[in-house]
Amino acid sequence: MEDTSKVGRSGERGLKLHELNGSSFSMKSHENDEIDLEGGKLEKDRDKMARSNRVFKIQNQALLSGLAYCISSCSMILVNKLVLSSYDFNAGISLMLYQNLISVIIVSVLSFLGIISTEPLTWRLIKVWLPVNVIFVGMLITSMFSLKYINVAMVTVLKNVTNVITALGEMYLFSKHHESRVWAALFLMIISAISGGITDLSFHAVGYAWQIVNCFLTASYSLTLRRVMDTAKQVTRSGNLNEFSMVLLNNTLSVPLGIILIFVFNEVEYLSRTPLLRLPLFWLVITLSGFLGLAISFTSMWFLHQTGATTYSLVGSLNKIPLSIAGILLFKVPTSLENSASIFFGLLAGVFFARAKMQQRS
Repeated sequence: MEDTSKVGRSGERGLKLHELNGSSFSMKSHENDEIDLEGGKLEKDRDKMARSNRVFKIQNQALLSGLAYCISSCSMILVNKLVLSSYDFNAGISLMLYQNLISVIIVSVLSFLGIISTEPLTWRLIKVWLPVNVIFVGMLITSMFSLKYINVAMVTVLKNVTNVITALGEMYLFSKHHESRVWAALFLMIISAISGGITDLSFHAVGYAWQIVNCFLTASYSLTLRRVMDTAKQVTRSGNLNEFSMVLLNNTLSVPLGIILIFVFNEVEYLSRTPLLRLPLFWLVITLSGFLGLAISFTSMWFLHQTGATTYSLVGSLNKIPLSIAGILLFKVPTSLENSASIFFGLLAGVFFARAKMQQRS
């Protein structure tokens, strides 16, 4: 009987030990489950944080690139206006040539260091690109000449005429049809340009003539570029032509053409006798304009890569508003209520045009 009771008690103790071991095992497994769950939550939290950081970085890149593009674009026009009007520099072609030389040097150095990639300039590529480059040089020169005589605000309004010419060119050359909203915006641009010219207190016929020629050349450049780019890609070694290669190609080809035009317009004689070239501050300003010209190319490509063509065009239109105000205030342009209203009307028409184009694309 004692043996049986001992066996029974030892069995009970074994059962209790088994239950304790089982309960401890279940507790451990439960703890492990909790650790796994917490680990899963931590991984999910890490993923969420990584995604939010990526979005934050992308937004920061877009904001930073847009701000850089706006600053460089506004600064370039204001510095050119300072050189041509405030310094009364009468050699616009020479200024263009110097700016293009700076661009060629910087892009070539960056390409040599391997920071950017550019296509080698072959004779086949030069032959294809030369017609576009002639228009490009004409566009830069007429812009210089018009900016010397017209205030910055009116230049920005008159540049809207380029959109009208481009839209008509797209319709006839590429059979592209525009919506009624686009045509309404273009009509508002024409009205604002005419009313702005009539009410302009500092009206200069020569400056307006140069700006009209500039509008036609700018529209021709954008329309011609589309066709030539496809042909140019076929004659490159890689079968592609990036923006850096186009910047290098345009500026390199414009150098010999600019030298010829300096002699044609007799700017050599003016450069030999002007006292401005003996001023270190003047050299600093025109060198800055060269850096800003290249900065526009780089920041516009950066901004376009971070956002898209629609945002780029809209920001470009909005950018004209602070530029016009800065031009009036910095250069103390005489203006009237009617002229200010027509300028503001033209700038709003540009924004309306950008929005209409965005909706048409979508």
